[in-house]
Amino acid sequence: MCQEYKEYSRAATASGLHTNDGSAGTSESSPPDPADGVELALPDESDLGTWAAFVRGPEGTPYEGAEFELSIQVPDSYPLAPPRVRFATRVFHPNVHFRTGEVCVDILKAAWSPAWTLAAVCHAVRALLAAPAADSPLNCDAGNLLRCGDARGFDSLARMWSVECARRNPARRRAVGLPP
Repeated sequence: MCQEYKEYSRAATASGLHTNDGSAGTSESSPPDPADGVELALPDESDLGTWAAFVRGPEGTPYEGAEFELSIQVPDSYPLAPPRVRFATRVFHPNVHFRTGEVCVDILKAAWSPAWTLAAVCHAVRALLAAPAADSPLNCDAGNLLRCGDARGFDSLARMWSVECARRNPARRRAVGLPP
């Protein structure tokens, strides 16, 4: 079944039935709108299991103005199993492992549904940036700052790492087939 899905996906992409944002569309669909804060790319069309996404930091957060790259690995059992999503860009957030970029969001684990598209997963990760959950942190330093009520300390560290690591990278965007 997974091979059939890959063949369908390849044919749908070639015919315009899939948009570049990982969601189904019509042959008349427009390209993904970067204004929604998420851009998906398939760097190598011969490898449907490896995707890249660029997520803009949500407005009103310490991540505003930053652009984070996500690495997405789609298993052969997709859509029955969730993709593996990691931040390729360093980010200071309680629900993101600082070294590995692993993301802790329920839809990538117990709450996964085959109805989730890659674009929807990226939007959920972007929403997580705006609403950190400090109760079960992967980054204990970030979680402890929030649990202790030091929002100012958390915001300043998150902003510092965003400025330091999450600048828009035109060369990297071109490498995955997106406009600079």
